[in-house]
Amino acid sequence: MIRAFLGIDVGSVTTKLVVIDEQANLLASLYTRTLGRPVAVVQTGLKEIAAQLNGNVQIMGAGVTGSARQLIGRVIEADLVKNEITAHAVGATHCCRDVQTVIEIGGQDSKVIILRNGIVTDFAMNTVCAAGTGSFLDQQANRLGIPIERFGELALKSKTPVRIAGRCTVFAESDMIHKQQMGHSTEDILYGLCQALARNFLNNLCLSKELLPPIVFQGGVAANAGMVRAFEELTKTEIIVPPHYDIMGAIGIAILTQERYQMVKKPSSFKGWAITEARYETTSFECTGCSNLCEIVCISQDGELIGRWGSRCNKWEL
Repeated sequence: MIRAFLGIDVGSVTTKLVVIDEQANLLASLYTRTLGRPVAVVQTGLKEIAAQLNGNVQIMGAGVTGSARQLIGRVIEADLVKNEITAHAVGATHCCRDVQTVIEIGGQDSKVIILRNGIVTDFAMNTVCAAGTGSFLDQQANRLGIPIERFGELALKSKTPVRIAGRCTVFAESDMIHKQQMGHSTEDILYGLCQALARNFLNNLCLSKELLPPIVFQGGVAANAGMVRAFEELTKTEIIVPPHYDIMGAIGIAILTQERYQMVKKPSSFKGWAITEARYETTSFECTGCSNLCEIVCISQDGELIGRWGSRCNKWEL
């Protein structure tokens, strides 16, 4: 029986699950859409992961990161719950020990992480504007009738990329339409968009930050070769795309969970694969105990309350 560790990264657009062994080798992984149903998607994902493992592992610890980490942490009784910055930094360091800069672009947000000697010294996140995120690229590929998988391939065929305003999704889209109407080729428009989004990322998130190499690019958008080239042109530095660029957050939290186990040597609180058959329900209410009017979230498993959070004063924490 292989001793292993589970890592789950639950984002707003995609959910990633991995299982690693004690040497941090990847034993199983899954990348799937969250579809606005994080609990149900994690339950289904755990079934698929269990099928991949075929009963040959013992989960010694489970960790969760991502925007729904608190919710899923309660659902699976995670041993460790950490923010995405820490998880992505650890994942990047695992694949490139000397990494000093991490560019991470996901479905709904983007982030830059600065590391020095393996320690996070600075970071910035953009969760407000969709310009430059995977969902925006998906939308534009769909509008142009191009499979998102071919976006980067076509962008690299550009000979004279057009300049597109990339600071806002609305302006970028209207600018693209104008360039189409003017007669510019699809390839030039696609690569122009890649350049605009890379500029937007560097101008909004990286001002006053020193982007030293090695630079690792991870997140779903790292699959877009056009975005990789655009970043290389603007930073004048080679951009490293790791083999598992799309699941680095999940790998990072799995490694952190493994490190925690090695320190505490306690049995895992992970509920096990049986949670895939449990029935979960989330409800919420507004606390009127003071002027904060906190929104309290409750989660129940098979009718029994197992978690509650959201109050600033911890009055309702469970």
